[in-house]
Amino acid sequence: MLETQREIVPRDDGGELDTALAFLNFARSCLLKKVDGLDEEQLRRRLVVSDTNLLGLVQHCAAGERWWFAHHVGGDPAYADTDFTMVVPPDRTAAEVIADFRAAVDEADRHIAAAGSPDALTVMTVDGKQKTLRWVLAHTTSELIRHVGHADILREQIDEVTGR
Repeated sequence: MLETQREIVPRDDGGELDTALAFLNFARSCLLKKVDGLDEEQLRRRLVVSDTNLLGLVQHCAAGERWWFAHHVGGDPAYADTDFTMVVPPDRTAAEVIADFRAAVDEADRHIAAAGSPDALTVMTVDGKQKTLRWVLAHTTSELIRHVGHADILREQIDEVTGR
């Protein structure tokens, strides 16, 4: 079943921030599509040599949202020691991991809105220097899309569902 989850890429072109957010939200949506309709076993199934699995990717991406937007853009010290592991503890349910990703996205969006402009500088430095929100959006979107690609391959191996 080729391209069963196909979605058209955003057509937003109303300005730099509008376009950047459209593609970030597209990537977030694509990640959630990859886990939609699967059970706990399928979401935790290891199909590659590494510990990468669909649920672990969602957990990892939630950490990335908080690290870049809450910590770096917003300056929240609570995320200074963010754990980016893809190993989901057995007592943490898929529903909890997915809900946590959604919560991380909501929190990230609040920090993006508070920053207001692509030119806004991070509160916390990256390699000793402040970066613009523009840079954080580009970096985070590219990382998320890379992981969505991993998720697409894993999902195809599970049930042959594909598409962005």
